[in-house]
Amino acid sequence: MNNGIGGSSIKDALSTLSNMTTGFDAPSQDEYIQRINRASELMKINDIDAIYLNAGTNMTYFTGTPWYASERLVGALLTKEGKLTYIAPWFEESTLSEFMTIKAPVATWHEHESPYNVVVKFAMSNGINRLAIDESTAFFIVDGIKENALNNKHSLALINSKSVTAGCRMQKSDTELRLMQQAKDMTMEVHKAAASILVPGITTTQVTEFINQAHQAVGAKGSSFCIVLFGEATAYPHGVKEPQTLKEGDMVLIDTGCLLHGYNSDITRSYVFGEASEKQRAAWQHEKDAQLAGFNAAQIGVACEQVDIAARNYLTEQGYGPDYNVPGLPHRTGHGCGLDIHEWPYLVRGDKTLLAPGMCFSNEPMICIYGEFGVRLEDHFYMTESGPKWFTEPAYAIDDPFGANAI
Repeated sequence: MNNGIGGSSIKDALSTLSNMTTGFDAPSQDEYIQRINRASELMKINDIDAIYLNAGTNMTYFTGTPWYASERLVGALLTKEGKLTYIAPWFEESTLSEFMTIKAPVATWHEHESPYNVVVKFAMSNGINRLAIDESTAFFIVDGIKENALNNKHSLALINSKSVTAGCRMQKSDTELRLMQQAKDMTMEVHKAAASILVPGITTTQVTEFINQAHQAVGAKGSSFCIVLFGEATAYPHGVKEPQTLKEGDMVLIDTGCLLHGYNSDITRSYVFGEASEKQRAAWQHEKDAQLAGFNAAQIGVACEQVDIAARNYLTEQGYGPDYNVPGLPHRTGHGCGLDIHEWPYLVRGDKTLLAPGMCFSNEPMICIYGEFGVRLEDHFYMTESGPKWFTEPAYAIDDPFGANAI
C-alpha cells in the first residue's frame, strides 16, 4: 500500500526510527523553585498553612524528586512560607537524597514507628492548623494523620489541595510544553511505523509488542500504555478481553504514548486496513469534524465544558447520541495532560474552568457503534493567548491517515 498502512517488515520499520530525545532536558532547578514560590502564593490566597505532597506526580512536580507511592508513607511537606521537608522511612533517606532535585531535610521514621506522628509533630512545631492534602493521597494516610492529630489533641483541619496543585499544574510552562511536544512527536513516528507493519493475520498482541520496541527506538523507556484493537473491538473505548487478528476491511484503532522526563504523550489513530465501507468512511469523517468542532470552541476565557458541548452537538446533528447514548460519544471529549496522563481540567459538561494560556488537553470525541466498529481520533492541543494550537496535526483521511499522499 502507498498510504502508510502495511508494506513494511518489523525489522525495516524499526530501522527507520532513531533516538529523538537529544537536547530535551528535564526542568531546571530554577523552574522547581518558581513552582514552589507559586504554591506558596496560592496557599496564602486560600488560607492554607501547608500542603502534604504524596509520593507521585505532585511531589515530582514541585520538587523534581521522583518516587512511587506505596504502603509506606513517603512524601513532602511544603509550608506557605516555602519551607520544604521530606518524609520517608529512615532506611530510605540516603536513596531519597540521591533522587532530590530540590534538596531539603528528611524527617524519618523507623518501621515500628508511626509516619503519621511525624506529619502531626511537624504541623504542631510549625504552627500548622490547616493542612492541604495532595488529592491523590491514599485514604490510609489521610486517616492515619487525622487519628494521630486527635491523639495529640492538635486541631488540624485536613482539606483538599486542588486549589494549589491544580492551580499550579493546569497551566504549563514553556519547558513543559516543549517536553510534551517532543513526546508527542516521538509517539507520532511510532504510530506511522506501527501502521506500516500491518498485514492480514497479525495480532493485536504483536502490534503492541512492536509499539513498545518502537518507543524504545525513539528514546523512551517503552510505551507508557498501549491499546491496539481490530474490527468490532474498536467500538469499545478501552478494548476487550481477548486479542484480535487483523483481516481485510477491519477498522484499526491504536492509542498509545510514552514519557519524556515524566511528561506524557497520548495519541490515537483509527483507519481501515484495506477498503473502507461507506459507513466506515462516514463515521470517520464525522469523528474528524467533531474533533474540529471541539477545537474551534476552545478559546481563551471560555469554559472547558463548551468544548465538549460543541463536539457533542455536532455529533447529535449527524444522528448520533443524544448525550452519552450510542451509537455516539459515551465519554467526555477530552482530559488535561501533563505529568499525569489524565489531569485537570477536563473537557466535559459541568467543568466551568475557564480556558487559559498553557492549559493542555486531549481532543477525542470518539464514535462508538457497538457490535460493528468505533472511531477515535485523538490529538492534543494547548492554549495560547490567541487560542488553541495543535501539538500534532489531526489525521488526514481514512485512506491516508498520516498524509502520505497529501498534496
